[in-house]
Amino acid sequence: MKLENAIRALAGTMILVSLALSHYVNPNWIWLTAFVGANLLQSAFTGFCPAETILKKLGVGGSCCGKH
Repeated sequence: MKLENAIRALAGTMILVSLALSHYVNPNWIWLTAFVGANLLQSAFTGFCPAETILKKLGVGGSCCGKH
């Protein structure tokens, strides 16, 4: 899987999970949704994405993406 696709999948999963947790467990889980959204917004402007760093360390993307 390409790194960019993995980041999108991770962000989407985190948003859906946090929405479900805020509905079924505790409304304060909505803050996780806000955090993910804020992180996506700041990464669009700065180019820095913590999820990218973590996924790279986990070996996602690798040499099949054409990026090192």
